[in-house]
Amino acid sequence: MVERTLVIVKPDGVRRGLIGEVISRFERKGFKIKALKMIKLSKDLAMKLYDIHVGKPFFNDLIDYMTSSPVVAIVLEGNDAVNVVRLMIGQTDGRRAQPGTIRGDYSLSIGENVVHAADSSERADYEISVIFDSSEIVD
Repeated sequence: MVERTLVIVKPDGVRRGLIGEVISRFERKGFKIKALKMIKLSKDLAMKLYDIHVGKPFFNDLIDYMTSSPVVAIVLEGNDAVNVVRLMIGQTDGRRAQPGTIRGDYSLSIGENVVHAADSSERADYEISVIFDSSEIVD
């Protein structure tokens, strides 16, 4: 089933110059880019994006990190996009992520792990709506 998902190149990925590498992996896999922008998340926007983590011990650090410098947000479209993208990015903890995944190849921590990706199609729809206006998404 063709679906859309959200990927964010996090502040460490942007600082390290990995934007092109991340995008090219998804393009080579066959995903279509439907929207793309570099933004600096406001605290309110970051809190809305990560609302499922409110009250968890790492929440405030996550918000501080995600608002520390620009990120690149990408809407990808393709077959089973949510699940395939999650496989391509690897486990949250880069120290445990498989080699060949984005996190496995570029991350050595759980906090600075290069990319964010939605974990369900419902969550993808919500996160896309947080970051992008519908007019910014190409059909």
